[in-house]
Amino acid sequence: MEVKRSHSGGTAIGGWIPAVTRPWTLRTRLLVELVLLLAVVCVGIGVTAELALRGYLIGRVDDQLTQVNQKAHDRPPADRHPPGSSCAAFPPGQGTGTIIAQLSSNGVSAQIQDSSGCGVPLTGAAQRKLVTVQVDGHGHTTDLPGLGDYRFVTAQSPDGQVQLIGVPLREVQDTLANVAIVMTVVAVLGLVATGLGGALIVGVALRPLRRVAATATRVAELRLDRGEVALSERVPGTDRRTEVGQVGTALNRLLGHVADALAARHESETRVRQFVADASHELRTPLAAIRGYAELAARHRESVPPDVSHAMSRIQSESARMTTLVEDLLLLARLDSGRPLSTAEVDLSRLLVDAVSDAHVASPDHTWRLEVPAEPVTVTGDQAALHQVVANLLGNARTHTPPGSTVTAGIARTGGEVVITVADDGPGIPEPLQAEVFERFARGDTSRSRTAGSTGLGLAIVSAIVSAHHGTVSVDSEPGRTVFTVRLTAHV
Repeated sequence: MEVKRSHSGGTAIGGWIPAVTRPWTLRTRLLVELVLLLAVVCVGIGVTAELALRGYLIGRVDDQLTQVNQKAHDRPPADRHPPGSSCAAFPPGQGTGTIIAQLSSNGVSAQIQDSSGCGVPLTGAAQRKLVTVQVDGHGHTTDLPGLGDYRFVTAQSPDGQVQLIGVPLREVQDTLANVAIVMTVVAVLGLVATGLGGALIVGVALRPLRRVAATATRVAELRLDRGEVALSERVPGTDRRTEVGQVGTALNRLLGHVADALAARHESETRVRQFVADASHELRTPLAAIRGYAELAARHRESVPPDVSHAMSRIQSESARMTTLVEDLLLLARLDSGRPLSTAEVDLSRLLVDAVSDAHVASPDHTWRLEVPAEPVTVTGDQAALHQVVANLLGNARTHTPPGSTVTAGIARTGGEVVITVADDGPGIPEPLQAEVFERFARGDTSRSRTAGSTGLGLAIVSAIVSAHHGTVSVDSEPGRTVFTVRLTAHV
């Protein structure tokens, strides 16, 4: 069995049957179901009416044939064959195509009335078919070869002869066909009118539901994960007496609870952010004093024991590291508070060259490569913040790759975007950790070497600064290759 891909994207058996169909909207389903239901009702009414009309018409034909058969049977032989007549005379009032036959032990004698009113002998297969008609006094329909459907009524005389009289059912069939055509046309027009009217009625009935869906869609497009969120969206015109109105009212209550929760979360975040900013600011002064006294003590190492000198050097190193941590926390607090960054035209090509040069001085054991276009690439933003983005990415590559690794920094302009990439050939980031590298205090596992201290805030600062510039940052990593990509809007 061959399995092919259908044009709609689904899988089809033999390329004919789609496995996945597009789901219908509620309005379409209601209209289709309404029209189908009406179509079934129309078919049922039409079939019932046709059967009832056919039974009525056939009953009338049987009654007429019974009366005619009785009159024909009671007529004297002289009346049946008038003297001087060149043809057999039929009972008066019969139409063209009427058949009268006598069945006896000697065979079948049958005449069919022609357009002149005379009976013409019936021969051939049609006459032989008359023998199959049941003789029970009731009407029976028989298909005579070359003549079509006939309705026969039989009567048996005391001498054993059986007389049949039959008429063609063409008029009955034509009447039934005309009635079927009329009913079909009326049904089709009714279905079309029902579809148009149903579309209008269903559209009006579903209008409150569309308002609920529109409100839910607008809420779904809001960023609710961070910052202050003004959740003022509500479903308008709710009526609790209807089912849709009850859903809208429940959604409004839910949105109210969510708005209260978001406001409480934002207030809590603001307090925490303010605490971090205040604590970071307050820690800068004592840290500066600690570093100053440590540097002062380091100048007189010959007057103190070696272990004290080592301890002072450690104090100086850790105070410097803690100062960096405090500065990073203070920067993140400022970015989280939504303080606007300075905006100016920034030459990213020059910025990237300076950052790579600084990284080369800081870590000469790494191989540093630079890929920049001949023409300057510029964006609108904060030059110091963007420099920190590039410096943090280069520092992250330097920190988490062994000596001898190659780090390549590149920049390119694609359409209206500027793309900055920092790639290294280090051990890579484990896949489970790639989704968390831009979180605060996120750290890789032991597979990425830690030759220098890290606060775990470098990539979080990168993400915050890039977001403040309305850009995006992503990472793609596998063993032997890690690429950080920053996308910013190009300067026009």
